[in-house]
Amino acid sequence: MTLEAIRYRAGSLQILNQLLLPHESVYDEIRTVQDGYDAIKAMKVRGAPAIAIVGCLSLAVELRAGAGGDDPVSFIRESLSYLTSARPTAVNMGRAARELMEFAVNESMEKPPDQLRERAQEALPVTGFPYRSVRLTVLLYKIYGVHISVVRSLHALGRLKRLYCTETRPYNQGARLTAYEAVAEGMPATLITDSMAALTMRQQGVTAVVVGADRVVANGDTANKVGTYQLAIAAKHHGIPFYVAAPSTSCDLSMETGRDIVIEERPPEELTSINGNPIAAPGIEVWNPAFDVTPHQLITGGIITELGVFLPSELQAALTGRLTAL
Repeated sequence: MTLEAIRYRAGSLQILNQLLLPHESVYDEIRTVQDGYDAIKAMKVRGAPAIAIVGCLSLAVELRAGAGGDDPVSFIRESLSYLTSARPTAVNMGRAARELMEFAVNESMEKPPDQLRERAQEALPVTGFPYRSVRLTVLLYKIYGVHISVVRSLHALGRLKRLYCTETRPYNQGARLTAYEAVAEGMPATLITDSMAALTMRQQGVTAVVVGADRVVANGDTANKVGTYQLAIAAKHHGIPFYVAAPSTSCDLSMETGRDIVIEERPPEELTSINGNPIAAPGIEVWNPAFDVTPHQLITGGIITELGVFLPSELQAALTGRLTAL
């Protein structure tokens, strides 16, 4: 069984509320841009590609209802800017916003508001690996996106010996989401705490580490869920190939290095309580960055995209021109 995270048809958008997994599979209705923003901000939907899809589709739904009146271009511009601000580290929403805004401006020169709304609705939904013949033991970090698709493909080919997924504190995406999907699809999988990763690499025969990405910049530096950096260090120490799996839309060639990536910080309550129940000493100060940046030197296996697998040093040359043509 493959989980259907997003359900969309013209004028209707539903998202699987990831905050309720694995105990409940509940689909929330997204009727407006505000609904889309709130779902992204509250982390009901996660992963840079999924954020962009939900953001764009929430705008499509509201446009279908006639939003924007006689000035849909201004409404589209304001909505895209607002949606991008929900999770600024993830590059895909910003890229989609730029492309869609250019489209809207060009279309507005030739079409009246009603036709522009119709054309924008049509455009919004579409703005969105080599395996050797061996069986692999994979340690997977984070959840729900291109990197789980890589492991799913290995499993389908009979080349996945075992998947180790980390719990991924403080939101526990690994325990609630990765583990849920692995069980649903019958993968041989084992859940570990984040602090067990290095020991697992040393004692359990891990042959590859695969992580996702919210932004990959020109030199290959990669922003992903906090904790990725320490996994890369541990993989390097143990001589295990470290892969980043991301669609080309998560690659931001306009940014030269990871030093320029804005790192979102989340509320301290996410670390000090679970479901509203305190788990930390009252009054303790909290630092809760949502992401960290893994230096390109630690990405030893390569960056897996739909266009191919590239070493960080190859990424910019490989994608330049291709992204422009997409």
